[in-house]
Amino acid sequence: MTVQPDPITLEVMRNAFQSVAEEMGAALIRTALSPNIKDRRDCSTAIYNAAGHLVAQAEHIPLHLGLMVSVVKKTLEIFPVSRLSPGDAIITNDPYVSGSHLPDICMISPLFIKDRCVGLLANLAHHVDIGGMAPGGMPTISTEIFQEGLRIPPIRIRKAGKIDEEIMTLISTNVRTSYESYGDFQAQMAANNVGERRLKDLFDKYGHESVTVYMDEIINYSERRMRASIATLPQGTYAFEDYLEGDGLSNDRLTIKVSLTIERDRIVVDFTGTSPQTKGSVNCTRAVTLACVYYALKSAIDPELPSSEGACRPVEVITPAGSLVNPRFPAPVSNANINTSQRIAETVLGALAQFAPERVPAASYGTMSLFTVGGVDPRTDQYYSYVETYGGGHGALFNQDGMDGTHAHMTNTRNTPIEVMEIAYPLRVEKYGLVENTDGPGRHRGGLGLSRELTILGHQASITIATERREIPPWGLKGGKPGGCSDLWIESPSGEIEYLPSKVTRLVDSGSRIVLKTAGGGGYGDPLERDPVAVCRDVREGFISIEKARSGYGVVINPETGELDQTATETARGNRQ
Repeated sequence: MTVQPDPITLEVMRNAFQSVAEEMGAALIRTALSPNIKDRRDCSTAIYNAAGHLVAQAEHIPLHLGLMVSVVKKTLEIFPVSRLSPGDAIITNDPYVSGSHLPDICMISPLFIKDRCVGLLANLAHHVDIGGMAPGGMPTISTEIFQEGLRIPPIRIRKAGKIDEEIMTLISTNVRTSYESYGDFQAQMAANNVGERRLKDLFDKYGHESVTVYMDEIINYSERRMRASIATLPQGTYAFEDYLEGDGLSNDRLTIKVSLTIERDRIVVDFTGTSPQTKGSVNCTRAVTLACVYYALKSAIDPELPSSEGACRPVEVITPAGSLVNPRFPAPVSNANINTSQRIAETVLGALAQFAPERVPAASYGTMSLFTVGGVDPRTDQYYSYVETYGGGHGALFNQDGMDGTHAHMTNTRNTPIEVMEIAYPLRVEKYGLVENTDGPGRHRGGLGLSRELTILGHQASITIATERREIPPWGLKGGKPGGCSDLWIESPSGEIEYLPSKVTRLVDSGSRIVLKTAGGGGYGDPLERDPVAVCRDVREGFISIEKARSGYGVVINPETGELDQTATETARGNRQ
């Protein structure tokens, strides 16, 4: 008898698939070796049907989750289901197959029930090294992808349940951190194994036909709901543009331009007018561009929508070939994830703000702020690679302040605990905290950027740092003011200060102290409408200075008592209106 979906079972199955994806992620995090995965959780997991269509994903990293949709489909073109066997596992990291950058390695495993492939398990994890000209595999000075590390086309790393040790040896021989790499691959396999067991339980409980039907129905439900939400939006075309501050080789600004057209129940997102692909490593593959677009639209139009492929179907994305958002081989791409992806997402949000500003935040800190240090650990005489992305200030919303010192938009990894860093790497953390006065003033203020200061201990190290918003501050909305900009410098052992460009790969001497300060977030609404009590509280907490309270918000605070001067505040605000 044909299964007829009903809404109650649909919700039960949707949550069941979501739970499986979450458990896969937990297994990956708990069994990984590198701090980047086990502490920072720089990984993502998802479930697909046998045709490669996204059914469910864990609440991990929007960039990973969005681009895996493209990776799985492209991989199936090379390894169709008819070529797969139980126990297989395919890996790839090739941006020009449909990945992001080389450290992000995707692993895909088929799920077989009675000799029939009924689904796919996939996860993506950021490995701490992938070879190339700089530790971490994300040099800002690369001019072609061959310099960025080992490119892995879709290949079977496990065949019928048996790991191909020759492939594992080939990969581990070409990366600096072979021990961690091997362990992280094992963790990725373990994650998919967990997903396979849990999905088999679902098939045993509900039956093959029922589970398969609900896999498809979840996708169809998301599509219907997304189309219904789009149909409520005002028809028309809305444009926005923003700029990257150079590509790591040049300081020339690069334009990201988008027009967003709403036509009944569909949206066309067109990046025509975006700068051509550039010599440096900020070129963004189409798969990453799609992930950014899908994230921005879903978060603004229907954030509670189930995360399945149906949400993408009403959206057409135009990415001119040979442009910054769809480069031609062999353009370098390693730092597009870090910077360009964030700017693409915010550019789409900026277009949405033209007609629905209450649905989107002001600009956030505009980058993932990569900080990589690598070299030979003098304590062990072994290579190490410390990789981290730093948070900053979130843009404010119409009804709340932006968050301080956390990740925004396309990433949401955790930070590496200071204790873990100092145990695992020859580094000392001198300071870690929020940066005063980086808020964007508004009725609701933007979040604060953060600062981390590291000292290199006992060796010469290679650093790669890539950030943004050094010159162009994060924009505000509805009268909100821009957030504060980022900063970066090195202090030599002798105390000499050297300011660095926003994107840099270079060697630094032992004893050098590196200081990175990330940008804040833009404000929302007129700063003179902010509650003076909230401004006073921000001063008391050390978030803003007494001078910033006066100049940014028209709030006067007695420097001796730290209390609000109501009369002087009313006068100051009255004079500025």
